[in-house]
Amino acid sequence: MSVNKVILVGRLGRDPETRFTGGGQAVANFSVATDETYKDKNGERQKRTEWHKIVVWGKQAEIAQQYLKKGSLIFIEGRIQSREWQDKEGQKRTSFEIVATNFRMLGGRGDGAGAGGGASRGAAAGGGHDEFESGGGGGSDDFGGGGHPSGGGGGPEISDEDIPF
Repeated sequence: MSVNKVILVGRLGRDPETRFTGGGQAVANFSVATDETYKDKNGERQKRTEWHKIVVWGKQAEIAQQYLKKGSLIFIEGRIQSREWQDKEGQKRTSFEIVATNFRMLGGRGDGAGAGGGASRGAAAGGGHDEFESGGGGGSDDFGGGGHPSGGGGGPEISDEDIPF
């Protein structure tokens, strides 16, 4: 048995960039920062920021492009995927990205999200939490998941006090 599951809560480092495949499917890319606070060997508090590349497909990508902005607080579920490529010197490189299958915008409407937020799309309007799930994954052109809002209770309730940054 194996499991490839990633859960992140962080802030967007840049606005999503959306493009379309030859088959017309939307794909959005953006980065998310997560922070970790720890004490070093001298007992002093240290903070480390980790940057994650996020990829969102289909209707979800269009929703991300419309509503997510730099600084938005977001809950993401997905899987980690590696990508191999060659750099300019011909060296083999590997990068990792998170392919999101579900995301939820956290925080208030003014917390980096676009005006109006996701509520105009029929998502849960209460508390500033809008969740979008994907039934598919990856880059196939027959993506059937869509960006439909999930029913209540889809993710943990996280307040600003739970976030370490």
